Amino acid sequence: MENVLLGKKALNFILLLFSLLIFVNAQPKGYIYEESKVVNYSLPDPLICNDGKKVGSKNFWNEKRRNEILQLFKDEVYGNSPQKLIRTEFEVIEKETVALGGNATRRQVVIKVSNANRSLDINLLIYSPNGMKFPVPAFLTINFHGNHTVSSDPEIKITQSWVRNRNGIKNNRAREMDRGISSSRWSINQVIESGYAFATFYYGDVDPDFHDGFKNGAHGLFETEIRTKRKDTDWGSIAAWAWGLSRCMDYIHEDSLFDHKQIAIMGHSRLGKTALWAGAIDERFALIISNNSGCGGAALSRRRFGETVKRINTSFPHWFCENYKKYNANEEKCPVDQHMLISLAAPRPVYIASAEGDLWADPKGEFLSAIGAEPVYKLFGYGLGVTEQPSVNEPVHGRIGYHIRTGKHDVTEYDWEQYLKFADKHFE
Repeated sequence: MENVLLGKKALNFILLLFSLLIFVNAQPKGYIYEESKVVNYSLPDPLICNDGKKVGSKNFWNEKRRNEILQLFKDEVYGNSPQKLIRTEFEVIEKETVALGGNATRRQVVIKVSNANRSLDINLLIYSPNGMKFPVPAFLTINFHGNHTVSSDPEIKITQSWVRNRNGIKNNRAREMDRGISSSRWSINQVIESGYAFATFYYGDVDPDFHDGFKNGAHGLFETEIRTKRKDTDWGSIAAWAWGLSRCMDYIHEDSLFDHKQIAIMGHSRLGKTALWAGAIDERFALIISNNSGCGGAALSRRRFGETVKRINTSFPHWFCENYKKYNANEEKCPVDQHMLISLAAPRPVYIASAEGDLWADPKGEFLSAIGAEPVYKLFGYGLGVTEQPSVNEPVHGRIGYHIRTGKHDVTEYDWEQYLKFADKHFE
């Protein structure tokens, strides 16, 4: 019996070692993954105005400093989204259909946005809980592969938009066989059972995720024959996806199903960056969730840990405004860092989630952003509630929420458990 136990321990050790080797080899080479190698840096103070004045009250923050920081992010990081109002129409293509084994009602809406002779359709999928008194709070999410991939529900409309050629997909066209392939990320039944509506749309409906000179998607709606050259402060794809979240919020405000004052937005990875930026520019979102958003999201850029500004701008030159490239390997010269992005959500609740196996996204840097935003939240009487990064799987649910869980770069059932608890606390 003792030999059997020793054999099992040896096998478990070998499996652990093998997993660690896979993890190490999966990390891009030539980047910092150890705290001892992080360069010395200092963060800009979110409570010191451009003219040197100190912010001492929430009113002064709201009236002056918040606007300064917001404009710096627009000019130097994400770009300025067009303020022009263009035609928006809502077509409910399916309404009041019982789904998910009778626990929910499904509806599908096409948000038609047009400008002159150009247009795009944003397909919004909605599940609302049955047996609840309306209006209900909701999670608005943005997905990577099409609405039909978030659930195996056979009635979900398959996207006609561009999709990435992956896992056998060809010609950038979605397939019937891909229904539900991303369902593990969404915990829709869990959301419904908790009394929340679940809404999602495909990011490719708003802006296909490849660099074509900003001619397609939402950017193409605002192109004119007169203006042929983009400004260095013009919006990139992250700002476009955030613009799409706001167009979905326009619809939500028209639908009596939703409690308009209790809408949470959630995004993962690049779409976690998107959720943070959408929450900054559109204060109608009551709660903001960033899942493994990393560089350009919740992680501090000045740490240069894992993915860096230079790497992200090189790999994805269309995500940010042109000005952001000035800070490639030059992060300390940027007038903002990501703790200031988190501060723009104040006093609204914001949740930052990390994963132990996702060093590329810099979990420590994501937590330090929460710490760096706390002085702004304290103006409103709120805080994070801890001074040291919590242990793995030990979440904190202050006005700023945070957890680091076991596992990799993904969205898990554990993540959703925390988001639902956090929303329950702040949507009372």
